Amino acid sequence: MPITFDSQQNIFHLKNDYISYIIGIEKGKYITHRYFGKSLTSYHGSNELQFIDRGFATNPIPDERTFSLNALPLETSTQGNGDHRIPNYQIRNQQGFNITDFTYKEHRIYEGKRELEGLPYLRKDNTTSLEIVLEDERQTIQMILTYNLYENDAVLTRNARFINSGNQAIFLENAGSLLVDFPRWDLDMVTLNGSHTNEANLHRQSLHPGIQKIESSRGTSSPQHQPFLALANRETTEFSGEVFAFHFVYSGNFVAQVEVEQYGSSRVQIGIQPDTFKWKLDSGQNFQTPEVVINYSDQGFNQMSQNFHKIYQKNLIPNPFTDKARPILLNTWEANYFDLSEESLVQQAELASKLGIELFVLDDGWFGERNDDTSSLGDWQVNPAKLPNGIAHLAERIHQLNMQFGLWFEPEMVSKNSDLFRKHPDWALQVPGYHLTEGRQQLVLDLSRVEVQNYLIDVLSGYLATGKIDYVKWDMNRHLTEVGNQTLPSDQQKELYHRYVLGLYRILKTVTERYPYVLFENCSSGGGRFDPSMMAYMPQTWTSDNSDALCRSVIQYGYSYLYPPVMMGAHVSDIPNHQVGRNTPLDTRGWIAMSGNFGFELDITKQTTENLQKITEQISWYKEHRELIQFGDFYRIQAPSETGATAWLFKNQEEALLVYSNGLARPAVPVQYLQTKFLDENAIYQDSTTKKYYSGSELNHAGILVPRIKGDFEVIAYHWKKTEISNK
Repeated sequence: MPITFDSQQNIFHLKNDYISYIIGIEKGKYITHRYFGKSLTSYHGSNELQFIDRGFATNPIPDERTFSLNALPLETSTQGNGDHRIPNYQIRNQQGFNITDFTYKEHRIYEGKRELEGLPYLRKDNTTSLEIVLEDERQTIQMILTYNLYENDAVLTRNARFINSGNQAIFLENAGSLLVDFPRWDLDMVTLNGSHTNEANLHRQSLHPGIQKIESSRGTSSPQHQPFLALANRETTEFSGEVFAFHFVYSGNFVAQVEVEQYGSSRVQIGIQPDTFKWKLDSGQNFQTPEVVINYSDQGFNQMSQNFHKIYQKNLIPNPFTDKARPILLNTWEANYFDLSEESLVQQAELASKLGIELFVLDDGWFGERNDDTSSLGDWQVNPAKLPNGIAHLAERIHQLNMQFGLWFEPEMVSKNSDLFRKHPDWALQVPGYHLTEGRQQLVLDLSRVEVQNYLIDVLSGYLATGKIDYVKWDMNRHLTEVGNQTLPSDQQKELYHRYVLGLYRILKTVTERYPYVLFENCSSGGGRFDPSMMAYMPQTWTSDNSDALCRSVIQYGYSYLYPPVMMGAHVSDIPNHQVGRNTPLDTRGWIAMSGNFGFELDITKQTTENLQKITEQISWYKEHRELIQFGDFYRIQAPSETGATAWLFKNQEEALLVYSNGLARPAVPVQYLQTKFLDENAIYQDSTTKKYYSGSELNHAGILVPRIKGDFEVIAYHWKKTEISNK
């Protein structure tokens, strides 16, 4: 059994071929963290707990002055009785007191995994689960800590559930999903930070005494911080060393933090951001927290990424798309913006079809009076002046060109200048008496309201039920303000941020299950809500509104820490680039975009004959090697340098692709050999261009020369095929 309980030691051992996670029960009451790391054949407590009589330590057992909760390595915090480190939960009762005394009551070990009601989660394939039940007997409250071990991966998940079995309501003021105390602090904390058009910048810092954290209170996971942190040994690299990684499966406000406490341990805590949260739990009700994915690597950050990539591809994204090749698309946004007509769109589609493009996506501007971004969100009726024959007719014309058809929506938003807002002004998030703050001259619909959810489900279903739409781009272009609801009582207003997210999940679950073969692409001005929970409904994300090739090489490199390239939408756009004004070669734009989920976002009718020929060649090459890029293994070979030089590798059982981007040209360039590191050591690979043969071990260790490059923003790609020639 992958999870065992030793009743003599009071030890739970969660174990597979890759990891061990060990939990103890101390004094028959407290749940302690004993070990997390490389798989152990057995465990008998060699790393025994240390008990010292310390100054200012409070003692729950008066006669045991060496026993203090403030130094005990825990799996969940305590409240009001001696653990003064960052908490994982906070409960306040009707009398205003916020003290609890949770004690171990029982546990359950079973195959499979319980559903998380109303929340996305990793599917239960090949899992064994442990539930540890804690109870505050005085208030009759239960806290259930659940651990799900994935038997074939170096991954487990953790969540918490609170059940109020008492006679009066209580208030959850903090409902964290994960807490774990590491008995050391000689570690680095790794996060992905950024902004709109500059997402997923890798940040690494040494832990220091006190609290270090990232968070979002914007209503979404945000482009500012990915809901992820990792702890790594100081010497860990892409290729070696230990990494302990944590990724929150949630799309709303979050906190991910580490506290290095006075005696040198490090407490990791992740959950819903507590400052914007409070949940009333009436008698008989329960509250389920989102889950955290826990990932261990002893082979550096590349192995950490492999663990995330594989589990997300197998157990997170919708089943129909786990191994389904994604089409090459043309998106109309940067070519047309709001200037649309059926004939101009068909003209683009006809040329796109000849080039080999497989999916035509109509972006913003097709509905209501949407001639700019100041109106009509919420009015999801086709604009007859632009598309007099309707969406279904346009889709049929696209299908006749042997292409799929996709459509853009921004369902969560409403324009003040819209029929929907004039009819239902109360549907927008608002606080009575306060001015409604606009972003892009739009407001946010209150997705906590069932009638709003049902309206959006009906709108989307109305289009998808025709069977004419193969793809939906779901956008979300501002954060939440005036987060109030006119129907909730005053003591439940702080539930609204979380209720918004639950409403969003209900809409997505309903629509994606009703139309399981429609490909949904997640977007929030690019990567503004690129998180694992959204991937549970939409198997790919528009990675960033910034399509500049140099910027994208850094952004995609950062996101690859967590997501495989098939989940990252990447488009060839025009020059000068619309976001930064940079001119980069078409070959470079092609290789960077082909390193993700490949598409185009430019006016192909205005391209030169030479460019159209190159685009045709790019499309043909990508189709031939799509399985390698979308479903092969991805490894980072060189981190972006100060001048933007970077490299990455794709490989599968038949072929490999090494992509090197030089960034800015430099004088007096030192000699450089790129070591592939991950090819099959005993195989022979043939270079597709030079036809030369190399052993995998040679390419892995001796490397391949990076030639001198004169010019900025150039890319060199090396493609090799495995051959049947034996290694001599």
